[in-house]
Amino acid sequence: MKNQINVTHTTGNKLTCTAVFLLLSITLYGLPTTAQHTMPDRHEILESDLIINTFERNTFSLDGRWEIIIDPYQHGLYDYQSRRRSDGFFLNQRNTAPGDAFEYDFDLSDQLHVPGDWNTQMTELHWYEGSIWYKKDFRWEPDSSKRVFLYFGAVNYDAQVWVNGKEAGRHTGGFTPFNFEVTDLLADGDNFVVVLADNQRRPEGVPSLMKDWFNYGGITRSVKLIETEQSFIQDYYVQLARGRTNQIEGWVRINGQPHEQQVTLRIPEAGVEIQAQTDSDGLAYISVEAEPELWHPDNPRRYEVELITETDRISEMIGFRTIETSGKEILLNGKPIFLRGVNIHEEAPYRLGRANTVDDARILLDWSEEMGCNFVRLSHYPHNEHIIREADRRGILVWAELPVYWQLQWTNEETLANARNQLSEIIHRDKNRAAVMIWSMSNENQATEGRVQFIESLVELTRSLDPVRLVTSALMARSHPELPDAWLIDDPMGEMMDVISINQYLGWYGGGPRPLDHITWVNSYDKPLIISEFGGGSLQGWYAGKEQRWSEEYIAYHYRNTLEMFDQMEHLSGTIPWILMDFRSPRRTLPRIKDGFNRKGLVSDQGVKKEVFYIMQEYYRRKAVKE
Repeated sequence: MKNQINVTHTTGNKLTCTAVFLLLSITLYGLPTTAQHTMPDRHEILESDLIINTFERNTFSLDGRWEIIIDPYQHGLYDYQSRRRSDGFFLNQRNTAPGDAFEYDFDLSDQLHVPGDWNTQMTELHWYEGSIWYKKDFRWEPDSSKRVFLYFGAVNYDAQVWVNGKEAGRHTGGFTPFNFEVTDLLADGDNFVVVLADNQRRPEGVPSLMKDWFNYGGITRSVKLIETEQSFIQDYYVQLARGRTNQIEGWVRINGQPHEQQVTLRIPEAGVEIQAQTDSDGLAYISVEAEPELWHPDNPRRYEVELITETDRISEMIGFRTIETSGKEILLNGKPIFLRGVNIHEEAPYRLGRANTVDDARILLDWSEEMGCNFVRLSHYPHNEHIIREADRRGILVWAELPVYWQLQWTNEETLANARNQLSEIIHRDKNRAAVMIWSMSNENQATEGRVQFIESLVELTRSLDPVRLVTSALMARSHPELPDAWLIDDPMGEMMDVISINQYLGWYGGGPRPLDHITWVNSYDKPLIISEFGGGSLQGWYAGKEQRWSEEYIAYHYRNTLEMFDQMEHLSGTIPWILMDFRSPRRTLPRIKDGFNRKGLVSDQGVKKEVFYIMQEYYRRKAVKE
């Protein structure tokens, strides 16, 4: 029989009837009704071109020094009549004869390090927003039995890529990974890749023109060549079924012929080994009963998960846990949890610039753990994969966010398509990380035409790609129209969220620090509530009394008042102060205080902890004792 599958469940050497029935149903008839609510949408799986888990594949790094040409007018791409050039800089031509008239030469140009932003590497590029050409030479010895893909961790914001003068592809979005197949573009011996990176802000972009962080430009994350088999495991998903601690569900997708192969999922330490058959699209669904030790902040247990096809093999460390809501509580593995969080920007500690290394991730998470956090919000865009994987290893829960920030062109179809694509890319990359518990659609969006429909489209996509995690947006409350000293949470976007998250700065904006424990919060939704931002700014080391704004005493007094208010709030599921570390922002211009930095950090840009860091540390110690 063509669709026959073999199943082995090694626990007790006994095959479970549930696994047999579900796998047979999936293979022969598609997903059964009981699985449709917990497995990703088939169409969305097949739409993605992204190769995941690049750390466990055969790769060749292109990191290091790249030659660059600054090109604010994109002269290397368009002629004086704005026509696309056939002899552009992407050809990497040189003047070798007396009559040659090429007006560029990569080999004589400046260099930048990749990964890295250009703003902190060259003084003259500190405020630059525009286009820069990057070029990298490398040698390659092709293997005719293999395929090769060019993978970028991220390029901000628009990237056009050529290999040996031939176009490989284009990507828009500054914080998500992408790859192009370049098998037929590579030569035996000397090769070069050219990238045109453009970080210009644009009204139709995601994010749009206005934001409160630095617009670091360039190839900000690692670049690598990935060598694969002709038919290889491109993507996969292996997690616990929603609400189940004894059932592992998943799927495997093969890229390349033959599409129809036997695939084996093996989790030796959990006693699991099952086989299934991929279909004509290279896709197989898998479900099996198992009882893995659950991943938790106190015990971030992970298992080596192996996937084997007739032509490929890959493995990855994966943790298993459930995340749900019940009324106004968030449940991790079926038990209520209070999220002791902190917001983090992708700002490198000590050296500044875009964070992009394992060491950057470790320092930021070290500070978070020292404060007592079990949770981080990675604001306001998808962060690099290092920090996600490090959080997964340590047992730190993660809020991952899309850069739908402040105001966008809500009714622009191109803008929505851009946001959906970035959302798809980050979910595909991180869907196997137990640490990722919540996907955030947006931050502080004013109620304008098309906003709700825009976000609703993102929520639907999120649930079609990842039905097991929670969904939120950082919303804002408003003063209650009838009750004095009360704040009302009734943003219509709350209807579609699993968790209600509110940014609030009472005592910072709209008046100075003052007691807040008399404030009443009215939540219109029977859902968990997280305070996703609170706090205020201070200049580290400046002590001028609690009446002096920007002083350490001022903000310490404000924090104590805010935390007293939190202690009076019922059904609060988590708090996330803004923000772990001072970070660059062109909006923050006050001389001698801000000097181009948002100073709301609990740690200074030089890594010195402020008084409020220790206030939060004590608060989280008290919260941990109560759990």
